Amino acid sequence: MRLSVCFRKGIVCMFVAMAALLSGCASLTSQEENDPLEFVNRGVYKFNQKADEYVLEPVAKGYQYVTPDIVDQSITNFFSNLDDVVVFVNDILQLKFNQALSDGGRVLVNTTVGVLGFVDMATDMGMPKNNEDFGQTLGAYGVGTGPYVVLPILGSSTLRDTLGIYADTFVDPIQQIDDSDARWATMVLKGVDTRADLIRAKKIADQAALDPYEFERSAHFQRRNYLIYDGNPPLDDEDIFDDE
Repeated sequence: MRLSVCFRKGIVCMFVAMAALLSGCASLTSQEENDPLEFVNRGVYKFNQKADEYVLEPVAKGYQYVTPDIVDQSITNFFSNLDDVVVFVNDILQLKFNQALSDGGRVLVNTTVGVLGFVDMATDMGMPKNNEDFGQTLGAYGVGTGPYVVLPILGSSTLRDTLGIYADTFVDPIQQIDDSDARWATMVLKGVDTRADLIRAKKIADQAALDPYEFERSAHFQRRNYLIYDGNPPLDDEDIFDDE
């Protein structure tokens, strides 16, 4: 019953998201760094930086300090396996059936042989990790990014990807946990584990950019464009001119 309700809600959410974006944002390409809310976004960005400096990063470092590497990797694998369920659903929505077979196989193998996903057996068996979400699904069907937004704690996003995040919750196994305390505890653990894995990357980004906000915004658009086109984004006019 619960799955049926979630499925219906997911379908409704999908059409609402697509209708809203197609009506207001279809003319925007995925490469445009459209940031009309920059003043607000910078405020949220500063809040996120302070929250990270005083809360998230210290907690992540503490977690990394007390957690043996093998346990840390096992927890990362476990959450990656849960994410593969979302990837599998979006494979199907994008009609990537061969990839769906591989990603569905990952879930099956890692959940069984890999002991609930704590061990990534699928990669060694020729089923590599993929990255798909509903924001990418919308982009694959030509829906524009919409304006750039910085979400509290979650960070860089766009209107399209924010709606995609919401839609993905209807198939995310963590969001299907009935007990709210267990659900939130699992979400917090996933967030801490993810933040711990990004400690080195954040240091590099901070050192590389004169304006970290612009660096992060540009990196977000480039990464999302790369993912939508499966690593082969179309050339823009400047690239074509340079090749000539």
